[in-house]
Amino acid sequence: MKLSTKGRYGLRIMIDLAIYAQSEHVSLSSVSERQNISENYLEQVISPLRKAGLVKSVKGAQGGYLLGNLPSKISVGEVLRVLEGDFATVIEKNDDQNPGESSLQESIQLMVWDKLAKNVYEFVDSVTIEDVAKDYRDRNGEMKLMYYI
Repeated sequence: MKLSTKGRYGLRIMIDLAIYAQSEHVSLSSVSERQNISENYLEQVISPLRKAGLVKSVKGAQGGYLLGNLPSKISVGEVLRVLEGDFATVIEKNDDQNPGESSLQESIQLMVWDKLAKNVYEFVDSVTIEDVAKDYRDRNGEMKLMYYI
């Protein structure tokens, strides 16, 4: 399974919001700067997240983005499904088999690819945005507050 930049950057946006948008909205330009991703591209990635309700936006000079739910209630799988669609591993079809006869491809599909996809889904659904944000905070120490004058 290979994820597109849209899926990878979408996860980075969500985790960035979990870390930095706890008490206030976060501008897309600040996410862009921290994550070193083009603001124009982030706008394309955040749009489907907003439409799916995973992110909320607030318009205006003091506006920005925040998570649509608690980070502990949003799974990595939800984010990836919104941005990547169905990310099943392999689907093999065999049009050359005799009627009533199972093909080797069907057996491989059932015993390998379908089980692999099930395990991938179970895994990404078991990891939350909060899990990853907590790991980041643990690895980097608690985020230090910045004061602007």
